Amino acid sequence: MRKAAFLAVFAVLTMTADAQTRRPEQKGLTQVPGIRVGHFTLPGGLTGCTVVLADGEGAIGGVAQRGPAPGTRETDLLNPLNMVERVNAIVLSGGSAFGLDSAQGVMRYLEEKNVGFKTGAGVVPIVPAAVIFDLPFIGASKMRPTADCGYKAAAAASSGAVQEGNVGAGAGATVGKLGAFFNSNTAAIRPMKGGVGTASVALPSGLIVGAIAVVNALGDVIDPATGQVVAGMRNADGKLADARKVLRAGVPGTARPIENTTLGIVATNARLTKAQVSRVASMADDGLARAIYPAHTQADGDTVFALATGNWSGTPDLTIVGGLAADAMAEAIVRAVVMAKSSGGLPSASDLGTVPARFK
Repeated sequence: MRKAAFLAVFAVLTMTADAQTRRPEQKGLTQVPGIRVGHFTLPGGLTGCTVVLADGEGAIGGVAQRGPAPGTRETDLLNPLNMVERVNAIVLSGGSAFGLDSAQGVMRYLEEKNVGFKTGAGVVPIVPAAVIFDLPFIGASKMRPTADCGYKAAAAASSGAVQEGNVGAGAGATVGKLGAFFNSNTAAIRPMKGGVGTASVALPSGLIVGAIAVVNALGDVIDPATGQVVAGMRNADGKLADARKVLRAGVPGTARPIENTTLGIVATNARLTKAQVSRVASMADDGLARAIYPAHTQADGDTVFALATGNWSGTPDLTIVGGLAADAMAEAIVRAVVMAKSSGGLPSASDLGTVPARFK
């Protein structure tokens, strides 16, 4: 009886998730009430930062950090054993470790609004952050997100539809750099354009789970719905090589891989504890592994944050929330490369004609 009930609920979730993610335009992460998103892209469109604000007193925060090459700040406080529970904002940025400066601008913006952890000496905004390595795309310009960029992204944050593709932290994102393992000649790497994507799932009960992803992966982006490569490493003829086939060929790797990293944030209106939010972040990371191959490599700093606003009055089931978070994250990753446009001499999925049919 219990198994039949679970299967019935799962069927409803699957149908609802499909209907939600196939809409041509969607708010994605901002469908969760109390969540706002803002981007700032530096002139020239080479890099930028993306800010997610949690309104009011903030949201309960958590993180799953499975990539072994991370660039982060304030992730230790998200440990369920530590005191601070609520997060006021999360920053995703380009510029590698230099881009962590953008979080200072977000802190300044929030302090001006008197938003943050209350102390006897005033408020201290809680702003975790993570960065991607996009310095090769930035090139000799050495253009990097600064505190001023973070401030402007926070000031631009809204609860409307989230801009996707070559914007904010995704401006300099690329995918499909696995060729660096097999050839020290950078001309043989042949990556494609990555970017920012967002998706959400809303159930009839009122439960909402949304995700945003900045996709700058070493590996390929694969559509979990079909198993087809959407964007990734290319052969000399410019066509997709398929990292799954390349790795199974067993070619020994001798060259140093180019640095990468995929970042994500999931948010829900469910009322969860800090430990539960951390579990949702961990389950959401499964969506990253579904949509990127290979994921969590030695050259990636993959990091997924989670936020729970607690605005929904229903009783949450952690398995359902975490499962939907993984679905939303996988879809956001696919959307990131679907919505990206060619830039810096790198083609997009649209250029190669590999955009899944449901997005056309």
